[in-house]
Amino acid sequence: MNGRIMATTNRPKYISFDVYGTLINFDIDPTTRRLLDGRLPEEEWPAFKKVFRGYRFDEVCGDYKPYEQILQDSFDRVCKYWGIESNEDAGAQFAEAVRGWVAHEDVPAPLKLMGDNFKLVALSNADDSFLDISIPKLGANFHAVLTAEQAQAYKPRYQAFEYMLDTLNAKPEDFLHISSHTRYDVHPMHDMGFRNLWLLDRGYDPIGPGYDLNVAKSLDEINKHLGL
Repeated sequence: MNGRIMATTNRPKYISFDVYGTLINFDIDPTTRRLLDGRLPEEEWPAFKKVFRGYRFDEVCGDYKPYEQILQDSFDRVCKYWGIESNEDAGAQFAEAVRGWVAHEDVPAPLKLMGDNFKLVALSNADDSFLDISIPKLGANFHAVLTAEQAQAYKPRYQAFEYMLDTLNAKPEDFLHISSHTRYDVHPMHDMGFRNLWLLDRGYDPIGPGYDLNVAKSLDEINKHLGL
């Protein structure tokens, strides 16, 4: 396994997940390229992607607004940064793309096995209407599907995680949490006392020390840890 195994061996009451990126393939690049429509030199594309990602993170750190607006505002800001014109319907086009994204190929089978043995919880940085479409694509039963719209806050804000705890009348030690994002999930959750934290490494974030983090390349590896 690629990483340290430090999680408690106590059976978690819930297995919670980030959804987009972790379970659903976060395939934003084709829509971004189409929106740019040749206005960005190809050699600047890697840098544009990185800055766009940063603006999306910054946008979710403020007051809640619908996910489509998050996408619009972050694209407006990265275009302004690059000195190019944005698209007034960028948010709508991104939102349509998100609704069309599908599960990572390595997700449905092991996720179903998890769901047959544990209560699964989704905690997603999107609105209910997105999860209503995306969750059925995963092929597993979820005990609860919680969203930024319900919490009126996006991860990494503590309010999003507090909403999960309050809704389930649970404590941090009740969870094994799986995400492919460190700064959206792992870092704030660790600060809040969650310790059974797993990074499903899909190459999004660097893996640093100091967060009692377990790293896996697949859900199959986590199932093995759970004795499944």
